[in-house]
This record gives sequence, structure tokens and C-alpha cells, in this order.
Amino acid sequence: MRFGGFVNWILAPQGYNAPAFTQNAMSEQSIFTRIVSGEIPCYKVYEDECTFAFLDINPVRPGHVLIVPKIEIDQFFEVPEPYYSAVFATAKKLAPAIREAVGSVRIATVIAGFDVPHFHYHLIPADSLSEIDFSKTKKIEPAEMEKIRAKIASRVD
Repeated sequence: MRFGGFVNWILAPQGYNAPAFTQNAMSEQSIFTRIVSGEIPCYKVYEDECTFAFLDINPVRPGHVLIVPKIEIDQFFEVPEPYYSAVFATAKKLAPAIREAVGSVRIATVIAGFDVPHFHYHLIPADSLSEIDFSKTKKIEPAEMEKIRAKIASRVD
């Protein structure tokens, strides 16, 4: 069973002062923590001290990116600084790169949090609101995913 509020301090940047306690510890790491640690492969587009961004393997649209903080926190409003602000700073860097790489009109953003109990911010290329439909995800071939990943990563400033 998973609970909100657990902090995975192993992935915290050097010098981060962790609280003296954690509440509601989880018995296992989320899939996103396992991706960030390199245990599970992904199509990484960006990484910095506090965030990790990669292509969603079940994208709503090609170029759909997930940004996660490098600490495992379920609810977005429980994410401490500097991670909270870093997620949105990363989104600001990635959105123009995604838009240019896939040629979309907009980059939609979604915080849902139902599938994985590790805060994640969706950046979804879209030309209309009707395209943002999580019931219509579609697998993309690995070779195409790698092309999209490379196009986005090469455009990040």
C-alpha cells in the first residue's frame, strides 16, 4: 500500500537538509524513482540536480514528457523547495523544445497523480484541447521514441 508524504532522501542533492522525520513511509520505490536511479530504462530528455524528465511510454501525443522531482513525494503540494520550483523551471525550459521538436501549437500541462504515487508534471504537445485525452494513449515504436527524444533533448537550452 502506498501513502503520500514519503521522501526518498537517497536522491536528494548534496547539501539538502532533510527533515528529522518522514511520515507514511512506503514499502517500495515508485517506478519513477526506479527510472531516475537508472534501474529502469527510459527516453530521458533532461536532467538537473532536482529534476528528471523523460518521454511518457504511453503518450497522449508524440512528445509527451513527464517531469519528476528527484525525491519521491506523492502529492504536488507536499513537494519541498527547491524541488517544487525546479519542476516548473524545467517545464519552462522544455516546453519550447518540445513545441519546436514536434511542431505543436501549444504545450498543455497536467498534474493528475492517479497512476503513480510520485508527483509528475505532464507536458503534452497539442493543437487543440480535444487532443488532451488520457483515454486515447498510443504506444510509439522504440525507434520513433528515440528520434523524438533526440529532437527534444537537442533543443533544450
